[in-house]
Amino acid sequence: MAIDSGVGGVVFLLGRLLFGLAMAYMGLNHFRNADTLAGYADANGIPAPRAGVLVSGGMLVLGGLGIVLGVLPVLSAGAIAVFLLVSSFTVHDYWAAPDDQKQNERTQFLKNVGLTGAALGFLVVGGQTWAYAVNYSVF
Repeated sequence: MAIDSGVGGVVFLLGRLLFGLAMAYMGLNHFRNADTLAGYADANGIPAPRAGVLVSGGMLVLGGLGIVLGVLPVLSAGAIAVFLLVSSFTVHDYWAAPDDQKQNERTQFLKNVGLTGAALGFLVVGGQTWAYAVNYSVF
């Protein structure tokens, strides 16, 4: 089954652009604010926090661009889903946050969970041919 180039293909392209560019931008933020994010990760008990920030930034940039372009979409969506799930439960664990941070952490947790759903959706259709895409895949 292929995602055709009709209206569905255009809507799917729009979804890929919105999701993929948002993820890539978040990844760039990991590089631009690596020290701040590493401090936040360290405060949450993440081992090797700077390396984690840089690796996850790469996962987001490459994964996001992969979704936009249709290049290695299964790996791209999988990398994003892994990042979102791990960060949800390790960095945005609102149940363990101080009272004055609970609401913000809950919002970030729920945002990540929702975006994980989108990443899993791209993962499922990653082996299909996408309209308006490079369509380079190993799966």
